[in-house]
Amino acid sequence: MEEHHANPSHRQGKIELIASQRLSVNGELYKVVDFLNKNLKDHQLMFGLTKKDDKMVISVYEVE
Repeated sequence: MEEHHANPSHRQGKIELIASQRLSVNGELYKVVDFLNKNLKDHQLMFGLTKKDDKMVISVYEVE
């Protein structure tokens, strides 16, 4: 039988988007995101980077 929690904060692996910013394409942003992920993972933060057309979007997530 599967156990269900009434409070979603009890789930493992919860990811919540905190903020995102659209920027001009810059190849160095990948290095910044990698640096942030390596140094802030113990603070329950994760960073993402996507490229769409001529723009990049950097996103900040809170993780459990």
